[in-house]
Amino acid sequence: MDLSKIETDRLLLREWKIEDAEDLLEGLCDFDVTKNLTIPYPYTKEHAINFINAHIKNTVKDCTFAIVLKETNKVIGGTSIEYYEDINQYKGGIWFNKKYIGKGFGTEAWIARAKFAFEVLKVNELVNGFFEFNNASKHMQEKVGYKITGKKKNYSPALKQEVVEITTLLTKEDFYNKIKK
Repeated sequence: MDLSKIETDRLLLREWKIEDAEDLLEGLCDFDVTKNLTIPYPYTKEHAINFINAHIKNTVKDCTFAIVLKETNKVIGGTSIEYYEDINQYKGGIWFNKKYIGKGFGTEAWIARAKFAFEVLKVNELVNGFFEFNNASKHMQEKVGYKITGKKKNYSPALKQEVVEITTLLTKEDFYNKIKK
């Protein structure tokens, strides 16, 4: 089982390398990106290096990928599929450098990530969520078959306040039914 990479037509989702720190920092030092995530803002080089060092090698319970544009070998985002023992489910998210949003990379990466979870990790469902003001994430999750399951409070470090997170679930069946259309 190869946990180190996922390849699509334009993207390579691969394990993080310390050399990715500058691209990671570039993508996450943008308030418009970090306000939708549960990471610190401003995001610093120290945050980037610590993150990469913690996620350099994927395991069955923690697959964290740099999303690399194959054409330029530049990291344009990141994604994860992580097992959370407290809820006994796999969960994860995805983000992109703002410069690369609106070019179809999100759909390509979301589909590749879900196929990896279902076909390689052999999970039957993925949980996710989005802050209620993040319509782009809502649209993307619906596009690949996620269904809304509820709401909860979550803390946004960038906004320095609690926000409403909409929780979602993607089953293997819903995903394959949706992408066949």
